[in-house]
Amino acid sequence: MTRYARRTRRTLQVAGAGAAALLALSACSSSDDSSAKSDPSSSSSSSPKLSGTVTVFAAASLKESFTTLGKEFEKAHPGTKVTFSFGGSDTLAASITGGAPADVFAAASPKTMAIVTDAKDGVGTPATFVRNQLEIATLPGNPDKVASLKDLTKSGLKVVLCDKTVPCGAAAQKALDASSLKLTPVSYEQDVKSALTKVELKEADAAVVYKTDVKAAGDKVEGVEFPESAKAINDYPITLLKDAPNAAAAKAFIELVTSAEGQQVLTAAGFLKP
Repeated sequence: MTRYARRTRRTLQVAGAGAAALLALSACSSSDDSSAKSDPSSSSSSSPKLSGTVTVFAAASLKESFTTLGKEFEKAHPGTKVTFSFGGSDTLAASITGGAPADVFAAASPKTMAIVTDAKDGVGTPATFVRNQLEIATLPGNPDKVASLKDLTKSGLKVVLCDKTVPCGAAAQKALDASSLKLTPVSYEQDVKSALTKVELKEADAAVVYKTDVKAAGDKVEGVEFPESAKAINDYPITLLKDAPNAAAAKAFIELVTSAEGQQVLTAAGFLKP
């Protein structure tokens, strides 16, 4: 073999070794990248995969908007399910302090939320996520020509109010007191949806409910605004419950409610920003 051939062969051997080293390094790097992407521990600590059922106790006036948010939550977190118990905030609070299993409580007033927090059944400080204002719901077309809160005191007019222990009832009473008006309803209802239903079924001529309920009812009722309602606006607080069976998912649901996306759904339903 000539000297030139030996030199060429040696050069090819060195080049081949270098290429092999580069390929090995590249493969190692690719493997590291792949393992980093597939390693669940690299992202699970910041955003763990949620699963299971989230049980939410919420004021009746939140039914439509929370149902929408529940569906959005389930879509964003496959494997989760949000179940709701809607009703009067005072009744829900009593159920929670009585041991009913739930993850989240959203009340229609700080007073009813206090029933839960005073019993040490909440975690941290409840966050006010929306506010709501009263409105009069009348029959479609407003045949009784109700134009003010005072008009509800007309003789022969069948008016329904929420019970005074329920946030909507307490707010209505506050508005009546501010106007020095006395009103004797044909019935006191345990939650705002029940009061609204009386008008929808034409069992009552009018009811004092929330703006959000009038909006949700569509053409089944007609809404009448009254200035005294500005003196009785309710703050809505939400909190994680101490014995929440699914605390991780519950926290994520509360984050959705208070997020810009959640606020968009709530304001579209007629709620006021906190």
